[in-house]
Amino acid sequence: MILDANERIGDARRKRWDSLRVFTPARFNGLPGMPFPGARHSFPTKDEVADYLEAYAARFELPVRTSTKVHRVSRNGGFEVWAGDHVWRADNVVVAMGTHQVPWIPPFAGELDPGIVQLDAGNYRNPDQLQPGPTLVVGAGSSGAEIALDVAPTHQTWLSGRHPGHVPFRIESRLGRVLVPVIIGFAFHKVVTVRTPIGRKVRPKLLSEGKAWIRAKPKALAAAGIERVPRVVGVQDGLPVLEDGRVLEVSNVVWCTGFRPDFSWIDLDVFGTGGNPIEPVHERGVIHSEPGLYFVGLFFLYAGSSELLRGVGRDAEYVVEHIAKTRTGAARESSRGIGVTQV
Repeated sequence: MILDANERIGDARRKRWDSLRVFTPARFNGLPGMPFPGARHSFPTKDEVADYLEAYAARFELPVRTSTKVHRVSRNGGFEVWAGDHVWRADNVVVAMGTHQVPWIPPFAGELDPGIVQLDAGNYRNPDQLQPGPTLVVGAGSSGAEIALDVAPTHQTWLSGRHPGHVPFRIESRLGRVLVPVIIGFAFHKVVTVRTPIGRKVRPKLLSEGKAWIRAKPKALAAAGIERVPRVVGVQDGLPVLEDGRVLEVSNVVWCTGFRPDFSWIDLDVFGTGGNPIEPVHERGVIHSEPGLYFVGLFFLYAGSSELLRGVGRDAEYVVEHIAKTRTGAARESSRGIGVTQV
């Protein structure tokens, strides 16, 4: 059984901002057994990805229960999975939620003037949500750059934060058609893994510093009239204050300051010394300290591609093979499993 907190399969993608397109071409977005539709080199919209996931579940008649938000997983002999007043008992639980779950917004955001519209990257959809006037996008990662470009045609826009670097070519170009498959299909899928020296070296940096801009380019931001400004460090008289002391008079703030995992509902000691909330202690998603508990979809769970559909398919296969190997005798006849895909 697959438990999904959303009302509809694919809503985790469908609820992102309207203009979002994924950074991987269609040829790399298929799950095992069903290629992604459309031109191989096209970059699907977030709705096309959501519809594909829904069609995938329908084609293989996957036992999905939507609108079912799990609030606790605990151990009582086997596992108990609680959602509201209902409890399922299972021998195996696969947490397939990914790492980016809860938006992180600095505490001083609450000190901003109540007349300023505040949104985070998770609930921003389009510029129509904003009121007239200058807009500050806080956080200069890929999401921040993309949202700033989305807002700039209708609002004076500032983008706050350090430039994380950018891919030096257009991924939609002819050069991109050659290089993107090499980067996504080979380097990030087969070379940059937890088993290679380069993967082990790159992984901590990606976890702490984030990734470079994939589609956005500094020249494109400048051409759109977006002004790059330093980090936001506080609030003065209800207005955001920059690291250089400037105070910006804004009407809107969009927080693109990242997401954090929230595994507080997992009532098991699997998060390392002191209950590390960032990442469970695992080996390719297998939790050896809690036999039967698994994770899929975490950022860099095994490789740089682990949070992409291409990588999820491989990681899921590894987990399923591990489950199959550990089932013996009568357990093979009675084993029950639950997958949790809350977001």
